[in-house]
Amino acid sequence: MTQRSKPQLNYQQLGQGEHLVLIHGLFGSLENLNMVAKQLSQHYCVTSVDVRNHGNSFHQIGMSYSELAQDVIYLLEQLSIKSCHVLGHSMGGKIAMQLALSFPQKVNKLILADIAPVQYPAHHQTIIAGLQALDFSLINKREDADTQLEKYVDNVGVRQFLLRNLMMNAPGQFSLKCHLNNIEQGYPQIMCGQEDSSLSFAGATLFIKGGDSDYILTEHQSIIKRLFPKAKAKIIQGVGHWLHAEKTVAFNKIVSDFLAK
Repeated sequence: MTQRSKPQLNYQQLGQGEHLVLIHGLFGSLENLNMVAKQLSQHYCVTSVDVRNHGNSFHQIGMSYSELAQDVIYLLEQLSIKSCHVLGHSMGGKIAMQLALSFPQKVNKLILADIAPVQYPAHHQTIIAGLQALDFSLINKREDADTQLEKYVDNVGVRQFLLRNLMMNAPGQFSLKCHLNNIEQGYPQIMCGQEDSSLSFAGATLFIKGGDSDYILTEHQSIIKRLFPKAKAKIIQGVGHWLHAEKTVAFNKIVSDFLAK
């Protein structure tokens, strides 16, 4: 009986040198970290991935961090990458944490952008509802989708980010790249943290916080130290959750300095 091959994450690879894997956040794609990948590829072999149900990766039910980390492990095996540095933003940071906790031999240095290993309250319901409400029969151009989504999401920057998922199948025919139903079904898993883990990662770890963001709080320090005893922290002032996009130069310098030590 022939065993079916595991589906492989879509990825993009740039540069040469030590391996560095970049993992994006919820509703995103590997393109979100392009400015990070471009800069770091001058010194590293950077592999950016699309998480399952996102970007151009496969669609599959299940969004637990053990499953999402296993997807990355399988890709590393396919690419013959024995170990690598890992950088994740938001949901991608939680995937990176799970990778380091479950497969410490695969992770050299760990970088977490504005996320803690804790369970967060659900806060994307309006976004999910807005994307589900899109009437593609009335969308002939991107502006039409933006007008519809504005009823649910008033922040223009957030809408622009979400509408990167908009894909033209044919002239005037649009759909979403991300598999919204699978994401909605797995959303409770996505909000989970690693607080209950009995594992820890002894490698060098850096948490980078947006100064205006509330994703990493003082009360998270004890959990962070238990799971990642060598964790250090940096704060980029004047930015929110999208710190790598808002202050790319500062973000890239912090990452480069940490990896070069």
